[in-house]
Amino acid sequence: MTKAEAKLPVAILVPGHFNDHAIGRIDKAFQRVRIERADPSLVTGEMREAVRGIACFGGINAAVIDALPNLEIIANFGVGYDSVDAGHAAKRGVMVTNTPDVLTEEVADTTIGLLINTVREMYAAEKWLRDGDWVKKGNYRLSRLTLRGRTIGIFGMGRIGLAVAHRIEAFGLPIAYHNRRKVEGLPYEYHATLKGLAEAVDTLICIAPGGASTEKAINAEILSALGPNGVFVNIGRGSTVDEAALAAALEKGAIAAAGLDVFADEPNVPQALLDAPNTSLLPHVGSASDHTRRAMADLCVDNLISWFGQRRPLTPVPETISVKPRA
Repeated sequence: MTKAEAKLPVAILVPGHFNDHAIGRIDKAFQRVRIERADPSLVTGEMREAVRGIACFGGINAAVIDALPNLEIIANFGVGYDSVDAGHAAKRGVMVTNTPDVLTEEVADTTIGLLINTVREMYAAEKWLRDGDWVKKGNYRLSRLTLRGRTIGIFGMGRIGLAVAHRIEAFGLPIAYHNRRKVEGLPYEYHATLKGLAEAVDTLICIAPGGASTEKAINAEILSALGPNGVFVNIGRGSTVDEAALAAALEKGAIAAAGLDVFADEPNVPQALLDAPNTSLLPHVGSASDHTRRAMADLCVDNLISWFGQRRPLTPVPETISVKPRA
């Protein structure tokens, strides 16, 4: 343990299940307070007085923040923090941190794997082999789709979006993107609207964050604009997709295929998407390697240690960047 990690007399609330490596480090540096879930009705009087920090996978709403009057920081495990009410935290003078950068390359790798799996039907082909159909029935069918000749659109050109774009370049495919605003210096074609992007490409990769501004942004209109040869891949947040509209588009042939790593109500996946033969579905494993999750855990806890030891955050989210430590 470094000098900066010397045990601090600070209570850190950890709701529900949490990363084992992060828990080990929290236990060494702080007093961990466990709670079954992030529910203000479970906050005891002792917790109200003692808790100054939260380490979590998200799920911290305004009511939880208000139940902890001495709360100073919420250290979110993950780059996405849409389920943390960062705006309310800022009003209460509570810092919110996340874990950017350390998962960028892993998620970008997963995105490319999911794209290829969706287009070339790798899972179905492997199942054909494992089920013995290669011996009994012969070669697996030719894949209807290919990456050759495709044009890629990226919805959300942040850190991960840029890493995905760099990988796509190696395939020799043209790239376009849509963000709230144009990113200066990028060589890719920018579209001011999501519909404009969908109309210009035949492969749409969603890496957009969750939240009210992107809620069901991928709807029937966008999928129709993508077209019957279209492929949709979502590695960002399930809330960005109208899943009923997506299932209908897949069934009717409005688009050709979809690859999804995230869903609106995880771990519950709509039966229509499970039944669709033209989907490739993953259980939210974008950053799920030992290497990357350990790095995320370290950054999550490092934010707590830096805040209480040096009175500064390492990776504050934009909403709380101006929050100052309490005296």
